Amino acid sequence: MTQHLSTEIAVVGAGVVGLAIAHRLAAAGREVLLIDPAAPGSGASYGNAGTIADYAVMPVGTPDVLRNLPALLFDRSSPLSIRRAAMLSLAPWLLRFLRQSLPGPAMRNATALAALLADATPRWIDLAAAIGAADILQSRGCLYLYETREAGRSAEAAMAARRGLGVTVDLIGPDELRQMEPGLPEMPGGAAFFPKAVFLNDPGRLMAALAQAAQTAGAGLLQAKAERLIRQVDGVALEGTGPEGTFHLHARRVVIAAGAHSRDLAQQAGDRVPLDTERGYHLEYDMVAPRLTRPACPTSRGFYLCPMAGRLRVAGTVELGGLTAPPSPHRLDRLEAGARAIFPDLPAPTRNWMGFRPSIPDSLPVIGPSRGGAEVLLAFGHGHIGLTLAPITAALIEGWIDGAPSDGFSAVLPTRF
Repeated sequence: MTQHLSTEIAVVGAGVVGLAIAHRLAAAGREVLLIDPAAPGSGASYGNAGTIADYAVMPVGTPDVLRNLPALLFDRSSPLSIRRAAMLSLAPWLLRFLRQSLPGPAMRNATALAALLADATPRWIDLAAAIGAADILQSRGCLYLYETREAGRSAEAAMAARRGLGVTVDLIGPDELRQMEPGLPEMPGGAAFFPKAVFLNDPGRLMAALAQAAQTAGAGLLQAKAERLIRQVDGVALEGTGPEGTFHLHARRVVIAAGAHSRDLAQQAGDRVPLDTERGYHLEYDMVAPRLTRPACPTSRGFYLCPMAGRLRVAGTVELGGLTAPPSPHRLDRLEAGARAIFPDLPAPTRNWMGFRPSIPDSLPVIGPSRGGAEVLLAFGHGHIGLTLAPITAALIEGWIDGAPSDGFSAVLPTRF
């Protein structure tokens, strides 16, 4: 059985970016249909560290990372690793990543990220209030932890660079850190405190609220996988499969916002985007009091300790390895070992998770009209900051649809490739 459907705007992908776009467009009176084979907000939008990371202005690729790349990639215990079986397929992406890690490109990318992130927090505060989820946002800031004095001293230059890009950050000593978070062990290097950062104490509940708000505003939802994109004289056709069989959809415009799953449809639209997949992991420990009052990242370990409703989530690390391989047990083991280095008396993990982040070599998302024509718009590739950038991405997409694109964001256009 084939369903024949039509809509003004089809949004492919119901993660946080797709949901924010659908909500914004539907609230403005547009006819919108969301298409995703999974439940809304159930992927990386659910499994993340919950931080609205307005301070995340530094790209993944920097000269420091470039100097340490061999050790990072091939040490199984490092925060950044690569599945060796994926090395050949990742080679073109890695070559681009190396070029983007040079001083000039890295600084350009950081400047572009800072512009995107400048009002991330107020945009999220407004969105959470609009969808009845203000209580999920916690305005307590975020910490980078330094476990040695040398690490704390080394952080001074890095934090000065962030200040130069507009980030508010304070370096605090071990005594002040102990007063802020008495549940943490001694951190001889102190911490960097980002006071303006907010976090979600339940990303899954916020995704459910955003999905409900989008549908209440009028957005439809089709549980199916969009597999083929065909440009037509009067719009775009999408074809795919779902539980009810195949579907054929005609839309005046299509927004590709399927995160790590976006590359094939973008290519069909005429865009060869260097998108690959970072596999992220988390462990959760159910507990009444999750030991912290704000997210904290032990920087040398590459993960976040995230206090959430009724649980402590330990989330992070980067594994380059594609969409099909099973989870890597040693990555979960590494998370647990790191968590126990901070909190030795943790109980056994209650659950674990692995999901896919859409990663671009320059750490900038892809937002704007397709090379093949503005009937297709791209909105993916946000890496670690998809949650953070969802509201601004929705605003940029709405601007392109309304014919009034925002100035100053050319660095994220698909035409850069």
